[in-house]
Amino acid sequence: MRSVSQMALLIAILAFSTLMYAEPLQLVIPAGTVLPVQLNSTVKSNKARPGDRISAQIMQDVPLPEGARIPRGAKVIGYVVAAKPASASNQAEISLRFDTLATKKQRVPVTTHLRAMASMMAVSEAQVPEFGPDRGTPSYIWTTDLIGGEVNYHGGGFITEGNEIVGHSTANGVLVRAGSIPGTRCRNDGDRLQAFWVFSSYACGVYDYGDLLLIHAGRTEPQGQFTVQAVKGNVNLRSGSGMLLRVQ
Repeated sequence: MRSVSQMALLIAILAFSTLMYAEPLQLVIPAGTVLPVQLNSTVKSNKARPGDRISAQIMQDVPLPEGARIPRGAKVIGYVVAAKPASASNQAEISLRFDTLATKKQRVPVTTHLRAMASMMAVSEAQVPEFGPDRGTPSYIWTTDLIGGEVNYHGGGFITEGNEIVGHSTANGVLVRAGSIPGTRCRNDGDRLQAFWVFSSYACGVYDYGDLLLIHAGRTEPQGQFTVQAVKGNVNLRSGSGMLLRVQ
């Protein structure tokens, strides 16, 4: 017969095994959560086909309620809804939908719309200091310009708009309160700190994409589907482009 100590040890081992192999708790992603992502592959209106899979990588830890987070490196997966190449009679368009968040342990269905998008070059420029002398110093003390305005003082740990502090810097991005500018369609999401990566708190719409227009963000029907249109030529969303996707 087992002793009391042996039985206690067995119970402890069983309990530990249960914890080790239990399903992870499903992430709860509140409406209004912003997902800062970078496109993993190039998408062109004259090459893409409806149903083609696309993905983008989360570029900064995204804080969630109760101390949870979406880790940097997680993926947002979606697909091409429609693609129309440029022609003599039509402007090129492409419609995309991102509907799944994939971490190492689970997949979570999401409905997202596009708050902001920036070219690969704009993303790259937002990650290097504007002034030459800074480039010879460690990156954690750089001063960089965020896409859409505002300045990231990495060394001081804060984000400013003029003389006002609007957020703080992190190792891989920024935490700010999602703002809105009168005349734009992006929403002000209150006092909650959001992960905006290389974008400013007021970033809204398309940046550094020349003649590319956002004609449907996905906030309204068809929800979760955004469409961009080229004024001339084909739509070319290059790998490395940055996006802010807002969960609905």
